[in-house]
Amino acid sequence: MDEDTRYEAVRSRDARFDGVFFFAVETTGIYCRPSCPAVTPKRRNVRFFRTAAAAQGAGFRACRRCRPDAVPGSAEWNVRADVVGRAVRLIGDGVVDREGVGGLADRLGYSARQVQRQLTTELGAGPVALARAQRAHTARVLLQTTGLPVTEIAFASGFASVRQFNDTVRAVYATTPSGLRAAAPGGRGARRGSPAAGIPLRLAHRGPYQAGPVFDLLASEAVPGVEEVTGAPGARTYRRTLRLPYGHGVVAVEERTGGTAAGTGAHPGGWLDALLRLTDPRDLTTAVHRLRRLFDLDADPYAVDERLVGDPRLAPLVAARPGLRSPGAVDPAEAAVRALAGPAAGRLVERYGKTLDVPSGGLTHLFPEPAVLAGAEPGGVLGALTAALADGTVRLDPGADRDEAEAALRALPGMPPAAVATIRVRALGDPDVAPPDLDVPDTWRPWRSYAVRHLLEEGSYRARTGLVEGTEKARRELGRARGKLMEGESRS
Repeated sequence: MDEDTRYEAVRSRDARFDGVFFFAVETTGIYCRPSCPAVTPKRRNVRFFRTAAAAQGAGFRACRRCRPDAVPGSAEWNVRADVVGRAVRLIGDGVVDREGVGGLADRLGYSARQVQRQLTTELGAGPVALARAQRAHTARVLLQTTGLPVTEIAFASGFASVRQFNDTVRAVYATTPSGLRAAAPGGRGARRGSPAAGIPLRLAHRGPYQAGPVFDLLASEAVPGVEEVTGAPGARTYRRTLRLPYGHGVVAVEERTGGTAAGTGAHPGGWLDALLRLTDPRDLTTAVHRLRRLFDLDADPYAVDERLVGDPRLAPLVAARPGLRSPGAVDPAEAAVRALAGPAAGRLVERYGKTLDVPSGGLTHLFPEPAVLAGAEPGGVLGALTAALADGTVRLDPGADRDEAEAALRALPGMPPAAVATIRVRALGDPDVAPPDLDVPDTWRPWRSYAVRHLLEEGSYRARTGLVEGTEKARRELGRARGKLMEGESRS
């Protein structure tokens, strides 16, 4: 987009571009999301930025009306496989807060100077500035939803000192931490919980969102002890345990009803309500980022649907389910094991999963780590996979190179290609994956993962799509691999 096009999006308050770019007004010193309801500023007073961090670095503070720090992330970073896209995904996962810029650079295989230069060139902000903007948003959430003391919030948000925390809050929000807390709904007298009691969240998305198919998929795949879906369709709650860098958590996400577009069940922009319980509040940023990947909340449904609706086979499916998502995973290693193990995953959890100190309803365990499974189940393809995950031969973190990860997975003895494709979609969040041995049109690129979701929702690859034979072959192959795993479980 050129700047004139961006300005037209601002004039029309087009929410499709929230998170794609930000605009700032030089006469007020404030930056906003494109859909901000305030009076549209004159063109000569407007500047545009790729990221909130770049706007903050230029001296602008966040608008209190549109809260630009709370927009969905740009779908571009999920699509791109280059170093900038990988870096943004890693920063979102909290790597800079935990490991510093040096740790980020090591994961990417570049020098810190190269990473700084590439991010600054493309985004107008380096890794420290991007992480700082993220910490400021985390601080606002904790200030306005919990009763934690301000000092604890400073360190839980990832700041190195209370002074740095105070300075950042003033620079980003033009107020003090106590002022930011008082500005929350309910004001100073509002009752707030603790991270252990639960942090209420609104997980924003752009455009229509088909919640039903996402919750259907999560319910069909739920591993007992780790996940559960309760309630009737249209009003379900998905709950699961989370293994996080500093501790663990339990999250509940609601399937929203109402506000649907043209009776399709798709929300025309909004959020999913969630309640997150953490043993350590420092995990908030990482937990939110991983939930967004699971529910595919940073997708651009307009771009996806515009491309796929041009195919005569997909057009009626897209019209029936606008905004269909391609779910990811909260834990890439877990997703990889589950893609291979299938129904045997429940037995793995029961035998090797870490038991929660205090169960939460039907949630009793954390999914076992690869190192634990590699030591307990060393044989076969599952043992090869978990060993490779444990020693780093296979990397599936948000900054992993997707092609390199696929090559490493295919090199494992006995690894089914169908499982590799599933891992690339779910664990790596790749939007452009087709099932193995299938010839799909190039016109579906770069959204083949979404096209496959449409076909699955329509009826498990009907014969008229021409994909049944290849799909069934892949399923049989994966079924045989899973059968061997189940047989090994029975013998042991």
